[in-house]
Amino acid sequence: MTVTYVIDGEKIGTLEDFWDVVGREIGVDGYFGRNLDAFADCLSGGFGTPEDDDYVIEWRHHEAARRNLGYPETVRQLERRLTRVHPTNRAQVSAELAAARAGRGPTVFDWLVDIIEGRHPGGLRLL
Repeated sequence: MTVTYVIDGEKIGTLEDFWDVVGREIGVDGYFGRNLDAFADCLSGGFGTPEDDDYVIEWRHHEAARRNLGYPETVRQLERRLTRVHPTNRAQVSAELAAARAGRGPTVFDWLVDIIEGRHPGGLRLL
């Protein structure tokens, strides 16, 4: 039986809100981690999702989340990342930040969709 996890895009204004929503819906006891790597791990099973990949993520009101997780939020997240990134990755993150400030490149929303589609191909419904 396929399990459906529902993400309500109207409850997501920031990446931190996304972690809260997904933690409640998918995580174990409301938690799975609060970063992109932990999210990817969660989707691989054992952290709330079924081990056999028999699940679908239904992202309702995804357009609201797409707007809220657009370039302003991407800039904010990349600025935060830049303060703690390893020195060898500083140039890369700086370039991503410059692109986001110019309204180019992937957004936080894109990062999340890419993770979902990469870890669970065909398991995302944008509604």
